[in-house]
Amino acid sequence: MALQPGNRLGPYEILNAIGAGGMGEVYKARDTRLGRTVAIKVLPAALAGDPVFRERFTREAKAISQLNHPHICTLYDIGEVPNPESQVPHPESIRFLVMEYLEGETLAERLKKGALPIEQALRIAIEMADALSAADRAGITHRDVKPGNVMLTKAGSKLLDFGLAKTGPAKAGHYVRPRVPAGDRSVRLQPDPSAIPTMSASLTAQGTILGTFQYMAPEQLEGHDADARTDIFAFGAVLYEMVTGKRAFEGKSQASLIHAIMGVDPPPMASLQPLTPAALDRVVQKCLAKEPDERWQSAKDLHDELKWIAESGSQPNAPAVASQGRAGLKTGPHKWAPWVAAAVFFVTTLTLGGRMYLGRSPVDPNVYRSTILPPAELSGIPPLRLAISPDGRSLVFVAPDANGHVVLWVRVLDGLTAQPLAGTEGAGGPFWSPDSRFIAFTAGGKLKRIDVSGGSARTLADTAGVDGGTWNRDDVILFKPTGGPIYGVSAAGGTSSAVTALDDRVGEDSHRLPSFLPDGRHFLYTASARNESAVYVGSLDSMDRTRLMSGGGNAKYAQGFLLFMREATLMAQPFDADGLTLTGEPTPVAEGVVTGTGVFRAGAFSVSDTGALVYATASPSTTSPLVWFDRVGAQIGVLGDQGANGDLEVSPDGTRAAVSVIDPAAANRSSDIWIVDVARRLRTRFTSDPASEITSAWSPDGSRVAFNRARPRTGFDLYRKASNGAGNEDVLLDDASVKYPESWSSDGRFILYAIGVNPATRSSDLWVLPLFGDRKPYPFLQSRFNEDVGKFSPDGRWVAFPSDESGRYEVYVTPFPGPGGKVLISTAGGHWPRWRRNGTEIFYVAPDNKLMAATVNGQGANFEVGPVKSLFDLRPGGARYFYDVSPDGQRFLVIRRQEQPTSVPPISLVVNWAATLRK
Repeated sequence: MALQPGNRLGPYEILNAIGAGGMGEVYKARDTRLGRTVAIKVLPAALAGDPVFRERFTREAKAISQLNHPHICTLYDIGEVPNPESQVPHPESIRFLVMEYLEGETLAERLKKGALPIEQALRIAIEMADALSAADRAGITHRDVKPGNVMLTKAGSKLLDFGLAKTGPAKAGHYVRPRVPAGDRSVRLQPDPSAIPTMSASLTAQGTILGTFQYMAPEQLEGHDADARTDIFAFGAVLYEMVTGKRAFEGKSQASLIHAIMGVDPPPMASLQPLTPAALDRVVQKCLAKEPDERWQSAKDLHDELKWIAESGSQPNAPAVASQGRAGLKTGPHKWAPWVAAAVFFVTTLTLGGRMYLGRSPVDPNVYRSTILPPAELSGIPPLRLAISPDGRSLVFVAPDANGHVVLWVRVLDGLTAQPLAGTEGAGGPFWSPDSRFIAFTAGGKLKRIDVSGGSARTLADTAGVDGGTWNRDDVILFKPTGGPIYGVSAAGGTSSAVTALDDRVGEDSHRLPSFLPDGRHFLYTASARNESAVYVGSLDSMDRTRLMSGGGNAKYAQGFLLFMREATLMAQPFDADGLTLTGEPTPVAEGVVTGTGVFRAGAFSVSDTGALVYATASPSTTSPLVWFDRVGAQIGVLGDQGANGDLEVSPDGTRAAVSVIDPAAANRSSDIWIVDVARRLRTRFTSDPASEITSAWSPDGSRVAFNRARPRTGFDLYRKASNGAGNEDVLLDDASVKYPESWSSDGRFILYAIGVNPATRSSDLWVLPLFGDRKPYPFLQSRFNEDVGKFSPDGRWVAFPSDESGRYEVYVTPFPGPGGKVLISTAGGHWPRWRRNGTEIFYVAPDNKLMAATVNGQGANFEVGPVKSLFDLRPGGARYFYDVSPDGQRFLVIRRQEQPTSVPPISLVVNWAATLRK
C-alpha cells in the first residue's frame, strides 16, 4: 500500500513520501514519542511476500545496526505493524526501518550539475572511505556504492542503503579474475541474484545504460563473491565521476558497458580535468584495477592515502601529465596535438629556467621565450579572450570544443595539453581571481565564475558585454554590463553599481576594459568618445579620474610598467602606480599582436603578476573567402579573391554582393567596401577613403548602397552612393553616434540602422532614418536591452531583429512602422536574421553556429511561425554580417574562415619580459 500523510506505523506519523526504489518506499515521518523527524523505509507490499526480499530487508537492518559512524545513516528502530488492507501475498503486516532524516541532495543529483571542485571531491571521498572502512571492520560489504547512495548534507556526506550488504567474516582473500580476450564482448554471467544491485527499469539493450551497472566491479559481473575490494572499485568509479564529471565506464548497450568495465581502462582523470593532482589520479587508477589483488586492499589504507593528499598540499595547479597509451585505450591523432611539439620546447625552457619562473629570483636578468602553435580552432582568437593566471602557471582561452560549442579551455603551462572547462558553453572574456583559483567569464547574458578545478558555474550579475573584467583581493569584480560606465559587483554576486561616470560633455558613450592596479582601489579603463579612445585611471573611492593617454587599447599594469597597444604593437612605459603617472618613454615589447577593430583596438595579450607575458600574433596568411553553400551545407562555389573579408550584403536581385575588405597593409587595418559581380566572380572597389567603411545596405532596386564610415570625433556617419560607383556620395546622417546601416525598406523610403551604444539607454537600439521630408531619425526599438541587426521583410510590413531581453539573444519579428507586439522566431537562442525574398522563411544563426530556417507567413494581420529546422554549420569568419542568402533561398554566401595550418596565429610566451626594459 502507498502510505498517506497522517497514516500511523506504531508511534510514527507519516508526513509525506520522499521517494521509492526497487527495495523500498521512503517516507518522511514524525516520531510522536520523541518529537523528532525521521525517515521510514517500508518494504513494498509487492515484495513483502517474497522470502528473499524479506530476508534482504532484515539484512539491511542488521547491517546498519552494527554501524555507528558519523558518515553512515543511523538506524533508530525496526518495526512491523498489522496491514490495515487485506493484501496478497503478505497481508498480515507492514515491515519498516526507522532511520535518521537527512536534509540535502544525493551525490547523483549534485553530479547532474557537473564535476565537483577538487577540494570538495576529496572531502567527500575521505568521508566515504572512512564509512567503508568502518563497514569493513564490522565485516560488512556494501555492494551498492553509487552516487545515489551518498547523501550530501551540511554536516557532511552520509552513506545510505545497505539493502544489498553482505555480512559475515569474509575479508579480502585471493581471487584472480579470468582475462577477457581483446574484442570479446560475449561475457557470460552466472551471478548470484542477490549480488546484482538494483537497476532502473529504463535499462534496455538498445538505450543508454541507467542505474548502477557503471559502478559494479568485474567480479560482481561474473557472479563471484564480493568483499571490501569490490566496494573499493565502486568507490573509485564514484570518485572518478566526482572529479571529471564523466562516468568511468559507459556504453550504449548492456554488453558494451560490461565489456568496458571488464576490459577497458578509463582515461586518466588528468586528461579530462587538467588540474587533478597526480597522486589522486594514481589513487583512482589503483581503485579501478581489474584484478582485486591489484587494488587497495582495505578502505582504511585508501582513506589514509586520500587524507595525505588533502593535507600534503598537492596542488590543483600541478596536475599529472595524462598518459594516452594505457592498455585498452585507442590512441591516435588528437586535435590538440599541435600544442605538444611546442610544449616540448616550452617544458625544456621551464626546466632550464625553472628557478627563474616557478620560483625564480626577482633579480634574474634572463628573458625566456617560447612559441606555442595552437590548433586551427584558435585561428581567430578574439581580443581579450585569452588570459594568463596571476601566478603565471595557467592559461585560459576561448575556443570551440569537439562539438563546435565555444567554451573555456585551460592549459597548465608546465603540462602538454589544454582541456575544456565543463559548464562554460558560450563563454567570452575570461579573467582570473587574484589567487588563480577561479575564472570569471560572460555567457548567456550573465557574468559568471567557476572553480578552475571543476564544478558548476555561479552567476554573479547580468551583462551583455564580452570584454572581460578584473578582480581584486577584496573580491570586488569590475566589468562592463552593457554600453555605458564600468560597474562593480561582489565576487559572491549581488547588486552591481557604477564605479565610473560617462562624460557627456565630450560625447563619451562607453567605458570598457577595466584592469586593477596593485592597490586594488584604483583601476585602468578605456573610454570611447566620438570614435576616439583614451586610457584613464579610476577609483573605487570616488568618481574622480586621471587621463593617462589617447588610444592604448586594453592597458594593463605589471612589473612597474604600463602595457598598452599602439596599432598592432604592444608597448611598455614606466608607470608610477603610487603617483598614478607615466614616466620615461614607451618601448616596443612585441609586434604583430592580434588587435580588434573599432575604436577600442584591444590587443590579444595578458600578463601575470610573476613576470610572464602571453600574446597572440596575427598571421599574414589568414583569409576568409566568400563561399557558396546549398541548403545541406555542401560547398558549391567560391566567389572572388581569398581576401580578409569582413561583412557581406547580397543585392536584392542576387547578381552582386557588397563586401567590406580589410587592408592588412594599412597602418590602422582599415577596411573598404567592394562590389562583387556574382556571375563573373570579379570585384570592384566601391569606397577608398582612408577611414574604414564597415557595413552596407542595398536599396530595394539595387541602384544605391548605404554604408557607414568611421570618423574621428564624429562617430560612424551614414552615406549613400550609386552602386555602379558613379557620382559622389551623399551624407545621410552625421551625428555623434556609432551607426550601422541594417536594411532598406521595400518602398525605398526608410533605412533601418543600429546605434552601437545609445547614450540614452546604454545599449544597442534600432532607429529609422526617413529618406523624405526633414529626414529626422527616430527610435524604432529602444530599451535597456540590446536590439540590433534589424531586417525589413521583403514587403516592408515587418522587421526581424535579435534582442537579449530574455538573458540571451533571440530572434523576433515586429510590425513596421508599429506599434505592435513581437513574435518569437528562434527556439533556443539566435542572431543575424535574414529573409528569403518571397517572405516565406527567416534564416538565423543559433548559438552553436548552426544556420536555422523558420517557416513564416506574414501575409495576414497576424504573423505566423511554422517549423524551424537546422540546415548546416556556418563556421563563420566574418565580423557582423558574415552570411547572406540568394533570392530563392537555396544558396548561402558565407564568409568562411579558411582552415589551413598557415592561418593559425601562434601564441608567444615571454618569461621575465621586463628584464630587457630595465637594461
